Amino acid sequence: MDTSPALLLLLALGFCFPGIYGQKLEMKVRSPKDIRQLRVGQRLELECHTDRSHGASWIRQDSTGTLHFIAFINSLSRPTFEGGQRTSTRFEASKDSTIYRLAVKSFTPRDQGCYFCVMNLNQMLQFSPGQRAFLPATTTVAPSTTAPTTQGSTTEEPNLTTAEPEGGMQGDPNFFCHIFIWVPLAGACLLLLLALVITIVLCQQTRRRRCRCKRPANGKPPTKPRTPN
Repeated sequence: MDTSPALLLLLALGFCFPGIYGQKLEMKVRSPKDIRQLRVGQRLELECHTDRSHGASWIRQDSTGTLHFIAFINSLSRPTFEGGQRTSTRFEASKDSTIYRLAVKSFTPRDQGCYFCVMNLNQMLQFSPGQRAFLPATTTVAPSTTAPTTQGSTTEEPNLTTAEPEGGMQGDPNFFCHIFIWVPLAGACLLLLLALVITIVLCQQTRRRRCRCKRPANGKPPTKPRTPN
């Protein structure tokens, strides 16, 4: 039975584009109500909503663009933290149906960054929208010297400078995700395309071999001449 080249091509395209079935991940802040008023020592709770329960990972991207693994929650609601530990002194992770939760027990400056929920769906890593979690900017008053009050002199107003939050996001995790996903995927597509070409060539050769036998013009098999007795 010959395999249709069109069917092979459709199968190859299906393998080359598994991301069309990917699902979106939604990120929500459960606590505090106003993430912009996050304080030191406060509890931070995040939720990742999806329609699947295959397991999810939590990662944090700091201000330098470095990604830090926090925890992985499997389909049985069992978390695994950094270093393969089952528990953590800084974080809590849990799962409720298709909602994956992460809690920072006591927020500190080193916990600042952008938090992501990551899932492996259809052989592709799906990143949720990043949730920024930074402490409010502090306002500092620059020191000023007070001169004796004299007629015609003016007193300089204090210079108020607002420190920029440590939220300068450098680097995009989706960029690294695309590198690790699309490069192997492109190689797999090339291999599938090569296999498709080889299959078509072999099918053509098989058909030619079947047509090499010559048939007589009258449609009857040739008979051997009889020799007289």
